[in-house]
Amino acid sequence: MGPTDSFDLLYTLSGLVVGFLIGLTGVGGGSLMTPILVLVFGVHPASAVGTDLLFAAATKIVGTGIHGWKGTIDWKIVRALGLGSVPAAILTLYFISGVDHGAQSTMLTLILGIVLVVVAVVLAFRPLIVRLSLNIQRKRAPLTDLQRAIATTVLGFALGVMVTASSVGAGAMGVTILLLLYPFLKLSDLVGSDIVHAVPLTLIAGAGYWYLGEVKPLMLSALLLGSIPGVIGGSLIAPRMPERYLRPALAAVLAAAGLKMLF
Repeated sequence: MGPTDSFDLLYTLSGLVVGFLIGLTGVGGGSLMTPILVLVFGVHPASAVGTDLLFAAATKIVGTGIHGWKGTIDWKIVRALGLGSVPAAILTLYFISGVDHGAQSTMLTLILGIVLVVVAVVLAFRPLIVRLSLNIQRKRAPLTDLQRAIATTVLGFALGVMVTASSVGAGAMGVTILLLLYPFLKLSDLVGSDIVHAVPLTLIAGAGYWYLGEVKPLMLSALLLGSIPGVIGGSLIAPRMPERYLRPALAAVLAAAGLKMLF
């Protein structure tokens, strides 16, 4: 048993903090938990990603139930995303399995750093990105249903690679691009569809890391123990918190974590 394969109350505290921030901001746990595991606890990047993928799967299963109850899921979007993301996850796992442990650490740290910085930029400027893109779209012919479906599948493939290699990006990146592809749908439907799609993606990717021996079950249990009350608490406070302050602050934290991994 390694030093990170244990039930430590510090992991539970981290799960509580991350769960609170998930409930408060809606940003996925991968963007927050994986950097903490790597930078604070010194977990090998592959173990951090693998454990966090199953952590994310558990939280998103709960989210799926909530969105299913509310009826905020567009199953056409879910299927189109999954058509791209599931094969991408399998291919990415196959590639990672062929890299030795030392090289895995360097490669995954680099990928995680880059993805965190990109997610931070998208999160910070999402309203501006969406507004500019919609202005451009109004000047062009609208996408056909087939073009939109193909673009969604391509997005799913990109998310499959990104999430499997870093456990980051499904929420912040996925929802932002879905906003551009489906401007006529409600945000709640896009968020719900993105969460539901992430369940099979994170389960398959997490199972792959488990097969590679890179998931820490006791650590995962400790993280989940803290995250559940954290998500509930954050969700209750969220309506009273101004997003214009939260989003830039969170983006700055993610950017700092990403730059730390890169340099």
